[in-house]
Amino acid sequence: MDVSVLMHPGEASGWDDYVERHPTATNYHQLGWKSVIERGFGHKTHYLLARDGETLVGLLPLVIMKSRLFGKFAVSMPFFNYGGMLADDEAIEEALLAAAKRTAIEEQSSHIELRHQSTHGFGLQVRQHKVTMILDLAESVELQWKGLDAKVRNQVRKAEKSELSVETGGTDLLSDFYGVFCRNMRDLGTPVYGLSFFKEILRSFPSSTSIFVVRLDGRPVAAGIASGFKETIEVPWASSLREYRNLCPNMLLYWSMISSSIDRGFRKFDFGRSTPGEGTHKFKEQWGAKSFPLAWEYWTGNAKDLPDLSPKNPKYERAIELWKRLPVAVANRLGPSIVRNIP
Repeated sequence: MDVSVLMHPGEASGWDDYVERHPTATNYHQLGWKSVIERGFGHKTHYLLARDGETLVGLLPLVIMKSRLFGKFAVSMPFFNYGGMLADDEAIEEALLAAAKRTAIEEQSSHIELRHQSTHGFGLQVRQHKVTMILDLAESVELQWKGLDAKVRNQVRKAEKSELSVETGGTDLLSDFYGVFCRNMRDLGTPVYGLSFFKEILRSFPSSTSIFVVRLDGRPVAAGIASGFKETIEVPWASSLREYRNLCPNMLLYWSMISSSIDRGFRKFDFGRSTPGEGTHKFKEQWGAKSFPLAWEYWTGNAKDLPDLSPKNPKYERAIELWKRLPVAVANRLGPSIVRNIP
């Protein structure tokens, strides 16, 4: 068995064919995310392939992150919930991990973070501090509506009675989404992704990516991006403006995305990751979503402690509070150069 790095476009079809048929593959194993990361953030990637003769039997997308603040490290996949190894068996996983370790050492990286959905072992340390929230979708919009909690239905109706409207599209709605997203991220004290990142996603995945915008008198007050893969549609980014919270635009946004997903034939709705017990976790639970622990596994070389780049880390608290006070225009200008190095 040979493990190599994807080097030329001729191997692209084999990569995505393998992802399509592997039972535990996720959206972010698709090869298109390689160009999204490289073009949107400028990061170096190593896409590892395992072959048995001419047959592809495993793969591992790996991204090298580098900054003065956090140092140099490797992640599969940064910015998203899922990544890590796909393989036909444990022996191939072990070979991919060994190749990843060699790559990290050659790149002088301090550690490797593999964002798995379950533990793979091999002596890796694991952190299970986050969960993903999945809602099983009903066969029809009507059945899904009937299954909702009465409070949720009332909040959706309130949004509709407040004359909020929903628009769905693609690149044509990107500026509306981005305006809401930037405001919300500043309010949370989090640097914002650059607009170019979202442009790359829509360029690479035009048929599986949709933007939803909730409007009040034409003005965007909530917005989200939905990305489909196999039977699952995921919402990696959704935001609403705080001053319109009493009109429940976020409830109308999510109901529109859920009902659209059912109409398009998806079977699962992925709300994205949350910290158990926090506000976003409770918000997603009210829709009927179930929690599934994520297993982020680490190779740390000679270090004993796990890296902690989380905003919950006390050493970043002051920076977060200062960021919340920045004018939106300043936060938008500074944010992309900072967040590109936060996985």
